[in-house]
Amino acid sequence: MPETARPGTPVSGGGVTGSVRDSLVVAKRNLIRMSRIPEVVLFGLIQPVMFVILFTYVFGGSMKIGASTDADVYKNFLMAGVFAQTVTFATAGAGAGIADDMHKGLIDRFRSLPMARGAVLTGRTVADLVQTALTLLVLAVVALLVGWRPGFAEPTDLGRILAGFGLLLLLGYAFTWIGALIGLSVRTPEAATSGGLIWLFPVTFISNAFVDSSQMTPWLRHIADWNPFSATVQACRTLFGDPGVSQSAAWPMQHPVWASLIYSILIIALFRTLAVRKYRKAGG
Repeated sequence: MPETARPGTPVSGGGVTGSVRDSLVVAKRNLIRMSRIPEVVLFGLIQPVMFVILFTYVFGGSMKIGASTDADVYKNFLMAGVFAQTVTFATAGAGAGIADDMHKGLIDRFRSLPMARGAVLTGRTVADLVQTALTLLVLAVVALLVGWRPGFAEPTDLGRILAGFGLLLLLGYAFTWIGALIGLSVRTPEAATSGGLIWLFPVTFISNAFVDSSQMTPWLRHIADWNPFSATVQACRTLFGDPGVSQSAAWPMQHPVWASLIYSILIIALFRTLAVRKYRKAGG
């Protein structure tokens, strides 16, 4: 059955097929919009590149990974964390974009069209995912230029490397739905940007992204080990063959690939449901 629209509003036909078609139309609209504002994409690329360079050359050699303080070890340990931070920080942009559309009345215009209700949000998140994938590609090239080498600690292959990037994009897509909910819950794009970043800092820094969690105090280490963000970082290190594979007994650290998949799917299921419900209420 197609999703229900407001009384008097045409309804998109075609069930799931119609919903997918509507989502792709909205995604295309957002991608065209992004291409016409290239500075947004450019600034989105600069920040993660700065993180790679600053963390590599400022902290490299001063961080202890296992028993080593070698700069090359930390450089290869770091990259999975920077990749994961980059895809999750796209959350703020997603929230701000949806809040901006709400503020300008574009969402109300979409509601007047014969389209599936969830398509507006799904299309927006898919477009953000494409932009995130582009950013991740550029970031991977920069990482290789500064000395990141997949297979540095453990043998790996192209299939495992691509699987690692797939988990990163899945996590980024999941967190984008959190951004969508925030964007629907605030009144201005500025509030969405602030709200999208405040909670991200503890999530990304109380993790194994930038430091070896085994060196944290016990209570903080437990939080880091069960952090969904840490699971994806650990999964990527395992698949990339990077140093710093955790020896923690926590289940997500012992089975990081499965943990990353489960966490991301649960986040998508929960926050997509909440975001679509919020969208419907906002149009009520």
